[in-house]
This record gives sequence, C-alpha cells and structure tokens, in this order.
Amino acid sequence: MSAEHPIGLVLGSAVAPEQVQGAAATAEACGFDEIWLAEDYFFTGGISGAGLVLGATSHITVGLGVVSAVARHPALLAMELSTLSRTYNDRLIAGIGLGVPAWVRQMGLHPRSPLSALRECVTATKALLRGETVDTIGAVFSFNDVTLVYPEIGAPTPVRMGVIGPKMLQLSGEVADGSVLSVSAGHDYVRWAKARIDEGRARAGRTDRHPITVFAIYAVDDDGGAARASARARLAFYRQNGANGLTDVYGISDELNALVKRGGYEAVLNEMPDQWVEDLTIAGTPEECAAKISAFYAAGADSVALFPVATDQLDQIIRLTTERVLPEL
Repeated sequence: MSAEHPIGLVLGSAVAPEQVQGAAATAEACGFDEIWLAEDYFFTGGISGAGLVLGATSHITVGLGVVSAVARHPALLAMELSTLSRTYNDRLIAGIGLGVPAWVRQMGLHPRSPLSALRECVTATKALLRGETVDTIGAVFSFNDVTLVYPEIGAPTPVRMGVIGPKMLQLSGEVADGSVLSVSAGHDYVRWAKARIDEGRARAGRTDRHPITVFAIYAVDDDGGAARASARARLAFYRQNGANGLTDVYGISDELNALVKRGGYEAVLNEMPDQWVEDLTIAGTPEECAAKISAFYAAGADSVALFPVATDQLDQIIRLTTERVLPEL
C-alpha cells in the first residue's frame, strides 16, 4: 500500500496449499505489497508455495520466509531460488533461518553450530546466485567446485535472515540483505533486534539498506474481543515450545517456561495473561489493528507481514483489511 512502509500477507503454514493461489491473487488485486510463504515444518512447502504464488500473480513481491538452512543444502537452495528469480522477473525475496529447533531436531538436522550453519548457508547461496564457483569445506557444508548452470541474470535476489537471538541478529547485519523477525515479536523486541543488527552491520562496515520485516499473528473483527480470542490460540501454538530471545526481551521467559512445564499448549492457552495477546499479536478491531501496525513501523520495522489466524476466511480478512485497516495507516 505504501512504498515507504510496505504491508504484507503471510500464506503457507496453516493455509492449505489449494487456498494459496486464490488468496495471493486477491491480495495482489487489493493492493498488498508483499506475500510471504512461511515454511513451518510440517505444513506447506515454502519454495513450492512461492512458485504457486509467483505463477498466480503479476507484480507483487513474493518472500520465502523462511526456509531452514539445514533442510536443503545451499547448492540446492540456490538452484531453486535462481529458477524462480529468472522465471518471475526478480520479484523474489529469500529468507533463510535455522528453523524451529524442535522441528529441525525431528529431522535429525540440528547443527552443532547454528551460527556456522547460517553463515555458511547465506554466504554460499549468495555466491552461487551470482554465478561464482564455490569450492570450500566448512564446519557444516562442503562444496566441490559447485557452479550453477543457470545463475541469476537480473537484479540479485535479496537474501535475508530469519533469526531471533542476539548473535544471530548480529550475523544477519553482517552477511544478509535484511532480516525477518518471527511472529510474537513485541515492539520492544523490534527496537532491540534492530540495535543488534546494527552492531553486525558496523562490524562488517556495511552502509547499504537492511530492511526489517516483522511477521505478526493477525486477527481482525468488529468484535475486538473475538479477534483477540482467536489470536490467543495461535500465539499459544508458537509459544508452547518455551522461551527464546523474543520472550527474554519481553520479560516473560520464566513465566512462560513454568506454564509449558505445567501443562504444555493447554496451559499456555488457558493461563497466559491477556496482556501477552495484546502486546505480541495484531488483534482487535480494524482501528486497533491499524494502531498496532503503525507502532511496529515506529519501532523500526520497514514492513509488516500479517499472518492471518482465520485461514478459512482469507478473502474476507484480506478485503476487510484493505477497506478498514490500511486506510487508517
């Protein structure tokens, strides 16, 4: 809706694959700036989902947000990204992270050094996309004279990092082209994360632009209480694995871990304070949601990507957002 402050929509994950193209076409027609394809394991594929969206739209920016650095070798990831970029006129943004540790461990892929995995994956992927030959033996990934036959030919695909903790955010500032902040980030966390990213950028001597996109659990309704109630369940889903850097900054890690230990998802859902939903989601009336989106921009976000809760009502949510929320911004 705005070149200065893009607004995005997160598809994938809880959105069934057969719904993705229709929702993407509606979002583009309604004037959204970005569509992001979440790759939460084991829901909807992010790369295949990005291909579906690119094929169903004509001009909107499409973000892969985010794929795990360890779920695909960087050579394969670069091959997939270049294929999409060359075919769809440089509309792609690539987001790379570690992945939710519990899910990555289920696949036996959690690396000894997550920092090394992210550094090696991001730097190798960018080099391969540029057409360079990569011949290295790293702590996590090895390459034996790998060169893409079809590297990128247009503007380079921005490779952003989807990360949470302080060292990872510093690394993103150092080697990535932007950052993607996870759902349940509060406004204080965005300010804190931006400061960590800037530390990494200073360390690397970088002065180029580093856009920050915030994913936000999203529920909008004329009945603000109903919207917050629906967002509560999604927040509990993402917080049932316990504390991380997001909750550390918000100051609830001990309380959250106690809830998880006492009863897992059900305890988090039923016993977390209402203020958590208020502060860690975009949920409420259209006017309340607009105010919360604006607060993310004020905190340092360059774009906000709305992650709808009511996936069975995507078209209605997109149109309500376009008609009642975005004009308030």
